[in-house]
Amino acid sequence: MKFESSREKRRWRYALLAICAPLLLASGCGRQNSAAHFRIRMPKSLWSKAADGRMLLIISKDGSNEPRKQVSNNALTTQQMFGINVDGLQPDASVVVDASALGYPRDSLSDVPEGDYYVQAVLNMYETVHRADGKVLKLPMDHWEGQNWSIKPGNLYSTVRKIHVAPGEIIDISLDKVIPELPYPKDTKYLKYIRIQSKLLSAFWGRPVGLGAFVLLPPGWDTHPDAHYPLVITPAHFPTNLAGYRETPPTPDLKGMPRAVAEMAYKFYQDWNSDKLPHMLIATIQHATPYYDDSYGVNSPNVGPYGDAITQELIPEIERQFRGIGQPWSRMLTGCSTGGWEALGMQVKYPDFYNGEWTGAPSPIDFRAWRLVNLYSNKNAYYYNAPWAQVPIPAIGNRGSQTVAPADRMDDDRVETTMEQDDRIELVVGDHGRGAGLWDGMQAVFGPVGVDGYPAMIWDKKTGEINPEVATYWRDHSDLDYIMRRDWSTLGPKLVGKIHLAAGTSDQYFLANSVRYTAAFLESTKDPYYDGTVEYGTRQIHCYWGGDPTVPGTTLRGQVFQRQMPLMQQRMLKTAPPGADTKSWRY
Repeated sequence: MKFESSREKRRWRYALLAICAPLLLASGCGRQNSAAHFRIRMPKSLWSKAADGRMLLIISKDGSNEPRKQVSNNALTTQQMFGINVDGLQPDASVVVDASALGYPRDSLSDVPEGDYYVQAVLNMYETVHRADGKVLKLPMDHWEGQNWSIKPGNLYSTVRKIHVAPGEIIDISLDKVIPELPYPKDTKYLKYIRIQSKLLSAFWGRPVGLGAFVLLPPGWDTHPDAHYPLVITPAHFPTNLAGYRETPPTPDLKGMPRAVAEMAYKFYQDWNSDKLPHMLIATIQHATPYYDDSYGVNSPNVGPYGDAITQELIPEIERQFRGIGQPWSRMLTGCSTGGWEALGMQVKYPDFYNGEWTGAPSPIDFRAWRLVNLYSNKNAYYYNAPWAQVPIPAIGNRGSQTVAPADRMDDDRVETTMEQDDRIELVVGDHGRGAGLWDGMQAVFGPVGVDGYPAMIWDKKTGEINPEVATYWRDHSDLDYIMRRDWSTLGPKLVGKIHLAAGTSDQYFLANSVRYTAAFLESTKDPYYDGTVEYGTRQIHCYWGGDPTVPGTTLRGQVFQRQMPLMQQRMLKTAPPGADTKSWRY
């Protein structure tokens, strides 16, 4: 049989696997797919009770690191992974991963060529939760790792083995290790860490749920006990420190980040310590949900009252412990990418609580430009449909370099990952929106609860077909441009002077498009005029935050506080009410 497209081939494969899977071991139907079988055992010595979760099998061609640490949404560099659900797996029992298991980037084990590979299995454990809305769900709860299944404490995994994989082979693997608890973050002179249990979130989830924060103290905090300080919140993903801040100079054997980035992070520490910047508290927050490493800082029916927990519990505790001023005029927001959506979203959703936001490259703030998909007019999120063709929609373009000026950077404009590939990895990691990636995270926050209690799908994970009813819900509750347009008569007066947006025209996630929609509306506002700023960086890539694009490094997050904090101070001094403390922190 000939197939007109790879998409049609996948549809036939799904139909065939649906027939074969129930008969797999009895009839050998799966073996006719010329695939190896992996039999993965959970020994009683490691886990003594029934387990729920997602069994992940990783097959790698690279022996330089553990396979579990080599999977990513970059289709050009990732290793192969397969996933199946595990429900009530008994100690000493096994599950079989075969040709029926969904894979990424290749669909099935039958697509893996015969050869020698490094192989590892991980069981991402699920917990049964009884939510306040009556839903009983099995979810990968966060354990202070930021929804990263490869390092999640309590997950079971196997020792890496180099194995010859061949058609029809039955390969036995045993989960023989448990990922330990992560160490509690340590304080430094300026950077402090706090963690609280949220009463609001714990009540919603029917179990203890916490929030954390790294708080940067200004120089002189300890020697000026009567001073109280403004607070800058920078919400983004699940931080393990304050991004763009480094207290030691980079060493010659630096690993894990570009040297220029490390140097600028250390430069920020030097500027901070030399008293060149306004004295403020800077906090980056930990607010992972069961669906992502980040709650987006707002309330939603799937993840609970995170916005209220942040504003009513976490921020007041930060201000109490570290002598924050604790008034709306003294609170600012800044962030890029996911943190960019949050900075604007938290300002829009809590307009009286914050006094301004500075956003760079926000995740889509107008859903007519969901990267390159219009959620309201497109029928499919994976393909542009034409009379004679289906064209894959890109998800990630070229990454370029953030450490050189545009004139010195050669961009090859390649596409690294399509929308279908970017979403496929999340479906392999977990169905029902439990993949804990970007798309699943947004879906949980922006959308309604589905009939099964899990987030309602914005599009079919296998075909990409968009659900228009869910898209309408997204628009009404989370499309920030739409919300501002709809509610400007009442919302606008509370946002005057508070909105500052920036985006690079070469953003590899195509995020400048939604900023253009929002900017067109903001510039059209009257009674009141928004009185903010929108800035575009020509040929600048992701997380452009404003700055001089002709000077290497000045558009990076390592310089963002140096640029923004004086502007924030101006805003606060201009808007502080009579009698406010505008002096004790300006020593």
